[in-house]
Amino acid sequence: MPEGKPSRKRPGTGTGRTKPDRLEATRIQILEAALPNVAFDGWTPRLLADAAEAAGISHGEMRLAFPGGVLDLADFFLADGDRRMEEALARDDIGALKIRERITLAVRTRIEADLHQREAVRRAVTLFALPTSGTRGPHALYRTVDAIWRAVGDTSADFNFYTKRATLAGVFSAVSFYWFSDDSENYARTWAFLDRRIEDVMRFERAKAGVKNIAAKLPDPVALLGRLRYGRG
Repeated sequence: MPEGKPSRKRPGTGTGRTKPDRLEATRIQILEAALPNVAFDGWTPRLLADAAEAAGISHGEMRLAFPGGVLDLADFFLADGDRRMEEALARDDIGALKIRERITLAVRTRIEADLHQREAVRRAVTLFALPTSGTRGPHALYRTVDAIWRAVGDTSADFNFYTKRATLAGVFSAVSFYWFSDDSENYARTWAFLDRRIEDVMRFERAKAGVKNIAAKLPDPVALLGRLRYGRG
C-alpha cells in the first residue's frame, strides 16, 4: 500500500466515473472544510455550520445537503471511506489471492483509506454509539462490511450472505478499536492484530466445516424419531 495520503477524489475527478451532481458536490465541499477541525471540535452542529460557511455554502443549501444535520455529515464521511476502499481494491489485482488474503487486504485498505483521519473516524464511531444516533452505527458498520465482501468478489445469496457479514462486522469493529489506540510505527501492531483475528475466523470456519461433514454422515434425527414413534425401522 502507498504510504502517502489517500486521495479523496470523487467520481468524475479522474476515476473515469460520472461527475457528481450539484448536491453531491456540496456535500464534498462541506466535508472537506469540516475535516481539519473534527479532531478538535468533534462532529457537532457547530462544526457543520462553520464548515458550510467556510465553503461558501448557504444555510439552505447546507440543510438540503445534510437534512439530518451533523449525523448525515458523519455518515457521509464514513461512506466516502467505503467508496475509496472499493476504488483502491478495484485497482489491485486481487483475483489470484486466497479469500483470507483478500479479506485481510480489504480490511486493511478500508482502515488505510482514513489513515490520516483517525480521530475523525474515532469521533464518528463514538457519535454513532450514542442512543440519540438511533440505528446509524449498525447501518454504517453493515455498509462497510458489505462493501468489503462485494469488493473481494462475494456473490453469496443464501444464509452465508448474512453470516459472512456478521462475522466480519465483529472482526472489523475489533480491529478498528485496536487501531484507535495503536501508537506503534506504521500501525504494525494493528496489522498483526488483524492477522490474528482473521486466523481466528478461518479456524472457526474450518471447525464448522468439520462439524457439517460429520453431521452429514449421521442419521437424520427427525426421521429417526419418526421411525421410533411409529415403530418403523
